[in-house]
Amino acid sequence: MIVLNRIDNRLIHGQVIEAWLPHLHIERVVVADDEAAADSLAAEAMQLAVPPEVQVSMRRVSQVDFAKLGHDAVRTLVLFREVASVLTAREFGLPDGQLNIGNVHAAPGRHAVSRSVFLSEVEEQQLHVLTQGGMTVVIQAVPAEKPLPLA
Repeated sequence: MIVLNRIDNRLIHGQVIEAWLPHLHIERVVVADDEAAADSLAAEAMQLAVPPEVQVSMRRVSQVDFAKLGHDAVRTLVLFREVASVLTAREFGLPDGQLNIGNVHAAPGRHAVSRSVFLSEVEEQQLHVLTQGGMTVVIQAVPAEKPLPLA
């Protein structure tokens, strides 16, 4: 079962490993990211950072069986690098559920939505499409932080 979908530019990193995995009792992490799937060195480094009892899978967004992840019994965290990848994942069967935005780096054309999330107008529109399509979108860096609904 997909317990949480998360957008985080950093994919697997300290907050995910130390906070989200134990908080949600995650048994499997699926990184749905074309760039990470194509970079074997980065993929290996991320896999080594995760506790050995947690399964890790790195796949192109189009190669993830989201329907299967949504229906099996393994507690799964799905990580995306960017908002556009979540829209693509919906085309490939990503079910309704919670979408957590944990970190989106500042960049030209983006404005601050929280301390750790910077979005462009296009990304905001994409998130609204996702909410209208049935996903619940919140901004939350770590579990101890109060989730902010997408305004």
